[in-house]
Amino acid sequence: MTDLFNYNRRPASVTHVGALDIGGENPVRVQSMTTTNTNDTEASVAQAERIVEAGGELVRLTTQGRREAENLRNINAQLRADGYTTPLCADVHFNANVADVAALYAEKVRINPGNYVDPGRTFKMLEYTDEEYARELRKIEDRLTPFIEICKQNHTAVRIGVNHGSLSDRIMSRYGDTPEGIVESCMEFLRIFKKHGFSDIVISIKTSNTVVMVRSVRLLVAEMDREDMHYPLHLGVTEAGEGEDGRIKSAVGIGALLADGIGDTIRVSLSEDPECEIPVAKYLTWHIRRRQGHLLIPAEQAADFDYLRPERRKTTAAGNIGGENVPVVIATRRAEDLTNEISSPGLPTPDYIYVQGELPEKLSEKQKYILDFNAYAALAAENRLPEKNVFPIFPVTGMPFISSVHAPVKFLVLKYGTPSEEFLACLKAHPEVVVVCMSSHQNRLGDQRALVHQLMVAGVKNPVVFAEMYQHSNATQHPSPITAKEQFQLEAAADMGALMVDGLTDGLWLMNDGDLAQEDVEQTAFAILQAGRLRMVKTEYISCPGCGRTLYDLRTTIARIKEATKGMTGLKIGIMGCIVNGPGEMADADYGYVGAGPKKVSLYRKKVCVEHNIPEDEAVEHLLALIKADQKTEE
Repeated sequence: MTDLFNYNRRPASVTHVGALDIGGENPVRVQSMTTTNTNDTEASVAQAERIVEAGGELVRLTTQGRREAENLRNINAQLRADGYTTPLCADVHFNANVADVAALYAEKVRINPGNYVDPGRTFKMLEYTDEEYARELRKIEDRLTPFIEICKQNHTAVRIGVNHGSLSDRIMSRYGDTPEGIVESCMEFLRIFKKHGFSDIVISIKTSNTVVMVRSVRLLVAEMDREDMHYPLHLGVTEAGEGEDGRIKSAVGIGALLADGIGDTIRVSLSEDPECEIPVAKYLTWHIRRRQGHLLIPAEQAADFDYLRPERRKTTAAGNIGGENVPVVIATRRAEDLTNEISSPGLPTPDYIYVQGELPEKLSEKQKYILDFNAYAALAAENRLPEKNVFPIFPVTGMPFISSVHAPVKFLVLKYGTPSEEFLACLKAHPEVVVVCMSSHQNRLGDQRALVHQLMVAGVKNPVVFAEMYQHSNATQHPSPITAKEQFQLEAAADMGALMVDGLTDGLWLMNDGDLAQEDVEQTAFAILQAGRLRMVKTEYISCPGCGRTLYDLRTTIARIKEATKGMTGLKIGIMGCIVNGPGEMADADYGYVGAGPKKVSLYRKKVCVEHNIPEDEAVEHLLALIKADQKTEE
């Protein structure tokens, strides 16, 4: 059972992948995947070596056909001749015969339960009797058995890689599009491997939806424990995208699990050169590893909290915070730095701005401000306080003054470990108080969780805003290829991941003691909430990282689509290199752009294909026309 408050690595068995061991006491391994054509030995070797030089410990290559699987022999031989011992993983979809060949030449083979034996997902509602369902499982075992024997003979490891976007129609018929269905798709294969005495297994569950990904992996761990299985886990958010958004989205999902000790190898899937993924993955694992050996957090878990199926904590709204409201963003600005334009045009504006002890000379009627309680009380005593948009904040030492200061919303800064008798009574008596939860603990996730669970145990329903302080400066950044800004974003996203999935987040307040631009700090908060599926403020691009199956220039296309749709807010647009996960992952998107053939693209509305085989140079314009036509219809 996961300890919500104290960091410990999940005990996992050890899987041998060539010379690399994954799981057990081994560090979290980092890996990436080539984007070259696997038939091109020279290009594939060169890219694999760049991944290894960046720190990658395993390299995956797509093997969509027998020719690609056969050529793994040449790629592997050349890498060894060049002095590289890094193991290779073959990525197999749709054709089980290819997996049999790949197992001869790669140290690891990834198979997808959604399409290894079953046909590709058709999105048709099919009905299976118990007998028919059992017959399908026997068919899977019959096909897996020779593959398992080949892997045993060649000491080849297996990754069972479930993708949310490619669940079989059979699984969908029983479980629907749910985390339970994702887990069962994996467990069906695991039971067969266990029955045949094969244990060199790594498991992954991936989806572009961070919440579904985290909940599914939590459920999988619980189900494996129930059936006495402890295989190592590969973590990743598929189709995370590129740039800041891709990094933040990956950190939210991967970080939420790593912070609970879950995960033995990770891949950060970015729509960029694969070697760019490695520094991000290495920094994430370093950041989480710093929690090891922290002081014990002696907290009590709330009885009604369900870690496997969490729901949003029930709170009484204080103004626009808590209740059914989307989480707010609070920012820190000095009064003299405030202008009429709080944020740059086109960017979301913080809901509240903390101005410390002094209000700006000119207040915006559309903006809410937070002021130190003593300055607030002084202005109130002189009748110089604006009536509607300024609110007091109290340190814990100022708690005795909460009753004497009148305001529709008040903020109280609390840390776990503060004597509870006074603040619990205060919060129960003052539902208008919003808790600002801070932590300076080595394991801030456990510490902040502990305070909210303390409130839940006591039956306190005040909203909670998580305040996170960092220290990042371009002049003194951590020795890493990634920038101080990226380090800040990765840490903040990873720290908030589990708190958002747990349903505990009514607001986010990011602070940085360094030279990062304040607007970047604020916009990171919005990006984290969007990555956690709590608040949509801009278009989300669900784009795959690309591989040898990609059928068009992915990075150029992403840039063109982003530029063409940058003024649209709240949309989710999927940009997929091929059909393997396209329609499935895009079931969560409003629109999809999928490689259908060389230089050909198909367009989707939700998971329904509405235009087939458009020439690539016309496809972006067709996508825009589709979106605009739908918007006009809605009007």
